Amino acid sequence: MTDALKRLSEEGVAIWLDDLSRKRITSGNLAELIDQQHVVGVTTNPTIFQKAISQGDGYDQQLSDLAARKVTVEEAVRMITTADVRDAADILHPVFDATDGQDGRVSIEVDPRLAHNTKATVAEAKQLAWLVDRPNTLIKIPATEAGLPAITEVIGLGISVNVTLIFSLERYRKVMDAYLAGLEKAKERGLDLSLIRSVASFFVSRVDTEIDRRLDELGTDESKALRGKAAVANARLAYQAYEEVFSTSRWTALESAGANKQRPLWASTGVKDPAYKDTMYVDDLVAPNTVNTMPEATLFAVEDHGDITGNTIAGTYEQARADLDAIERLGISYDDVVQVLEDEGVEKFEASWNDLLKSTQAELERLAPSEG
Repeated sequence: MTDALKRLSEEGVAIWLDDLSRKRITSGNLAELIDQQHVVGVTTNPTIFQKAISQGDGYDQQLSDLAARKVTVEEAVRMITTADVRDAADILHPVFDATDGQDGRVSIEVDPRLAHNTKATVAEAKQLAWLVDRPNTLIKIPATEAGLPAITEVIGLGISVNVTLIFSLERYRKVMDAYLAGLEKAKERGLDLSLIRSVASFFVSRVDTEIDRRLDELGTDESKALRGKAAVANARLAYQAYEEVFSTSRWTALESAGANKQRPLWASTGVKDPAYKDTMYVDDLVAPNTVNTMPEATLFAVEDHGDITGNTIAGTYEQARADLDAIERLGISYDDVVQVLEDEGVEKFEASWNDLLKSTQAELERLAPSEG
């Protein structure tokens, strides 16, 4: 077996696990992945928590206690999810120390129902940071129009942020701008910029899923030849934007005050189409100062047969632009695709959150003590 994961890390790609559950924490599995698979961070989302809580009995004791106290289902969900994030953050703390705060991070998402409410998102981010109370937490805020000013405000308070649900290059530039504006606010307030970290989660596989569907509807030889090219091209051009923004004089001024770059994070890197190699969104997106957050299946696939050959983004921008232009020429609107994906992303997380509330409510009722 090749140590592809080690090589990936050596190329400057931080390997994060896109999953968390109480069983993963208590069984020692997370610690094992850190020790043996080079995992240096964890991301969560409402879908991950919904799956974790609805499977097995790992949460029964805490749910039983919460039921005895007659807490609301919303409070129960927050107590359960923040407990998992806190424990995972403690397990990852040695990595946090060893990387001077860059990695060893655990992300937790604001309530997705607040995605279009700036003020409530800021309030929720502050509450989550207080509840988890670990320096190696990242609060996830979606990159919606309402999310952008929230990112600036939260960063300006000195809270580290994982910006999520980024699909478009234009929106990604606005995310980086929101981060820099937040750092400028934090600097004005006299905060230590070196303690503030951020990643920008640029979604990958869903772009191919949506564009391939539209290419298949066209059914021409030209459209077939473009299948599976959009997502990698889009992400590579995002890295080009990252290089541009973090070489400006605006950034240099913040860097000299101790600020850290906001790293691009490749999210949604599990390959959905069996026609493609299952490590494609890792192999083809290798570049320094990036993060790849992988589902466990992708992590082990990369370990087994990942093809890590050095930087696979440098020198690709012209081809990436040509691929996206060719798709646009076929009548597939990039702007429409990315808007559909953002809308769907928010809807899916809202649906998962509602499912999480429902399944937690059912568990609270099942475990409620009999009266008397």
